[in-house]
Amino acid sequence: MNPENKILILGIGNYLMGDEGIGVQVANSMVHDILPAGVDIVDGGTGGFHLLGYFEQYPHVILVDATLDSNPPGTIRLIKPKFAKDFPQAMSTHDIGLKDMVSALQILGTMPEIHLFVVSIESIQQQGITLTPEVESVVPLIIDKVKELMHSLLVSEKVVN
Repeated sequence: MNPENKILILGIGNYLMGDEGIGVQVANSMVHDILPAGVDIVDGGTGGFHLLGYFEQYPHVILVDATLDSNPPGTIRLIKPKFAKDFPQAMSTHDIGLKDMVSALQILGTMPEIHLFVVSIESIQQQGITLTPEVESVVPLIIDKVKELMHSLLVSEKVVN
């Protein structure tokens, strides 16, 4: 983690619970990519307060996480949550930790700009490291969307010194 970097790409989820681990699957897929200066990538696991330090150090955080909603599995949405209530109603198994962390960041006055890619999943598998075909098929698309947003942020006046 480089304190001078401006963007954190953070994959959230439980790798051992199938589709629920889509965020960490994306982060682990991108970790070997050559990223531009100013960008770090982290497998954030199941989120929660242990990630607070990451959120406090970056002005921009791109999150990737699973959500249980009524959309077909593999649906990708980009949300820009500013408050805990802005997160989807049915985030995966760790949603309480993320929402609480966002509330803490607001209280501390250290809230970064968050860009949240949520991927719809059908259910949380209790064991297994493989993604369902519907979710696995969108991994390259999520990575492309994350990189497109990352490049857009790097060239914007908000990120460039």
